[in-house]
Amino acid sequence: DVPAWLKSLRLHKYAALFSQMTYEEMMALTECQLEAQNVTKGARHKIVISIQKLKERQNLLKSLEGDILEGGNLRVPLQELHQMILTPIKAYSSQNSSTEDHSRDVDSHHPSSLLGSDSQGSDCKDSAAAGMQQHHLPGCEGESGGAPLPEGDLPGQFTRVMGK
Repeated sequence: DVPAWLKSLRLHKYAALFSQMTYEEMMALTECQLEAQNVTKGARHKIVISIQKLKERQNLLKSLEGDILEGGNLRVPLQELHQMILTPIKAYSSQNSSTEDHSRDVDSHHPSSLLGSDSQGSDCKDSAAAGMQQHHLPGCEGESGGAPLPEGDLPGQFTRVMGK
């Protein structure tokens, strides 16, 4: 939910700018690109820093999982997870590369915006459900590691930490 994320950053007036971007375009934004879109200097800086934090979520989740397994206080990890769930998270798909290439071709003809639409909502839910079915909550039996999750599987990592 990009508009809610922007509102939490007090940058909701830029929601229209993000509405025409894909997730990948948003994650690759630079201060120069934002300046070209007439975003103020302070907002540009805040957006770039916030996007950098989005890129670091997978490492943060790995760290939180370790903290939980060591028997630490759960308050901080739960607060971090609460904050993270309010950020934009792309559904993970582990389909083979030929299927991904086909999806990219389809997406290039019908780019999905970050704000989504009613017709895309069911697709997103289906993707999320498919992602959940693939994971079967690995590592929830209490063992220390479980099978490593693929790089970029943020929903799977989030689910694993919640399971711990």
